Amino acid sequence: MSNRSIFEEVSTEKAETKAPEPGLIDRGRGGARRAIRVWLSVLFALVVAMIVVGGLTRLTDSGLSITEWRPVTGAIPPMSEADWLAEFEKYKQIDQYQIMNQWMELSDFKVIYWWEWGHRQLGRVVGLVWVLGFFGFLIARQIPAGWTGRLALPGLLGGMQGAIGWWMVASGVTSGGGMTAVASYRLATHLGLAFVILGFLGWYILMMGREERDLMQARRGKEAKLFSMSTGLMHFAFLQILLGALVAGIDAGRSFTDWPLMGGQVLPPNMWMVEPIWKNFFENPGLVQFVHRVSGYLLMAFGVVVWLRSRGSAHVATRFAFNVVFAVLSLQMLVGVITVITAAPVEIAIVHQLIAVLLWAVILRARFLAGYPIATSIKGH
Repeated sequence: MSNRSIFEEVSTEKAETKAPEPGLIDRGRGGARRAIRVWLSVLFALVVAMIVVGGLTRLTDSGLSITEWRPVTGAIPPMSEADWLAEFEKYKQIDQYQIMNQWMELSDFKVIYWWEWGHRQLGRVVGLVWVLGFFGFLIARQIPAGWTGRLALPGLLGGMQGAIGWWMVASGVTSGGGMTAVASYRLATHLGLAFVILGFLGWYILMMGREERDLMQARRGKEAKLFSMSTGLMHFAFLQILLGALVAGIDAGRSFTDWPLMGGQVLPPNMWMVEPIWKNFFENPGLVQFVHRVSGYLLMAFGVVVWLRSRGSAHVATRFAFNVVFAVLSLQMLVGVITVITAAPVEIAIVHQLIAVLLWAVILRARFLAGYPIATSIKGH
């Protein structure tokens, strides 16, 4: 054997050096992010439509026109005159017809029936789109790692929403109980869950819009204080939405139509006329509207504080997002005042509800950008 230099190559073949591969964080966990984001966006739009149609169903007093809960067979509307008459007879047995709507003919009943049927049908469409999308991506193994549970959640909440919807309707389908509408707290629960579902969908859409490595890097620049304040603003807006549902549930928006006073005074008259006293917060139109007004003022004030805090953000996109929140919040307060002084006509009331959806969405986006800011080049400015 001959002596070898310690610097001599063991192999005569030239060693190959492998170039580093980018995107290793996303490998194996990316899934069909773009397709899933489209699917989530469709669900988001459908839930917004559900909220709007549900609001119109409430404003037209149509929610009690279908007195039974038939999740499957209820998808088929009355197909003959005999079927229509049978449905009308069922409606005639409840208090809403006996107390409010004895003037109705079959043609009038059909109008409110179609509103409620359309609302329920839209709910079935939402459920079908979720089922097809979720199980389609699951079977194709296109769901990113860690996202299966997240994407299952809207479907589970949607199923719960259907049950809560009937729980709400059942409170008004009474005979002899004197109920001409659904219980306001059940309406608030139903609407609140719709906004919760919308919130999860919106957050997932925002997260799916950026790669995992981008989110991991952006999280290092999280503006913790602004994120915390925007979280508080989100919760406060949610509370105001629930209070708005309580107002809608008992038509409290039409009880006092002067502003900023109520009945010519700061506090509405007869604030505590219902017994026991706690029921006034749910059943006294003056107090319910008063609480909604005061909460709106406080929400606006807190919104200004959050907006001022956002002015110190180093990120252009974040500052712009909070500018949008402030603008939509201001618009919502203005429309709220108009809704009151015009006694909440259907056209204005539904705009007020739709702006609430818009406000919810822009708060979510601003909060997301506070938690995952988009880096801005100093050179570009």
